[in-house]
Amino acid sequence: MIAVNRVSFTVQEGEIFGVLGPNGGGKSTLIRLISTLLLPDAGAITVFDHDVVRQPRQVQWLINRVSVEASFFKKLSPMENLLYGARLYGMAGGDIRKQVIEILTRLGLDKRAITNPMEEMSRGMQQKVAVARALLSRPRLLLLDEPTTGLDPRSKREVQAVVRELREQHGTTILLTTHDMTEAEMLCDRIAIMDQGGIVALDTPDKLRALVPSSNGHKPTLEDVFLELTGKALVSEEAQEVA
Repeated sequence: MIAVNRVSFTVQEGEIFGVLGPNGGGKSTLIRLISTLLLPDAGAITVFDHDVVRQPRQVQWLINRVSVEASFFKKLSPMENLLYGARLYGMAGGDIRKQVIEILTRLGLDKRAITNPMEEMSRGMQQKVAVARALLSRPRLLLLDEPTTGLDPRSKREVQAVVRELREQHGTTILLTTHDMTEAEMLCDRIAIMDQGGIVALDTPDKLRALVPSSNGHKPTLEDVFLELTGKALVSEEAQEVA
């Protein structure tokens, strides 16, 4: 079975690039390939001119990744998990603990939660810690694989605000997969729509909407475009679990 087939695109430095697609469409596989967790059978992937196969260590120093299935040391606190992650990236110094507190509180964690075991936290709160862990290393490329899945509306807005700040204040390049059409619309400069491992459309949100004609005075939405191009509903992993 081919998971990603003849996919070709370039993300500009400082761009927020979105990837939409049905479950099983190849989005998460694409993220894993870029992040060196999987090896491509053919073709080439480069991150800031570094080849992911021949120069994986150089790529790993430039990126960080947040996924739906983020893993932690559950007996440890968010503070302890992030300090451990900081050491893996060679980050040291007395201000690291301060940075951890600033990032976690910016994402809506209160100070008591920062020092409590991760196993006592909801999935949504754990996802916010995963985002904080990725932000701590200040990556040049941030790979976000459905980062707001499982979050309540307020928490989603907090994460989205931080994503925008990263690009605006630090020039971070961001590749985002999401099932949230509003999120894609708000955050992404360009969006690729994937289906069956390939890209069926790639453009700005406005130009993607122009692919579908208006009907009865109704302006097409990104969801209309997605349904038109793939013939499939956009269902999140979270919704599947509930079902």
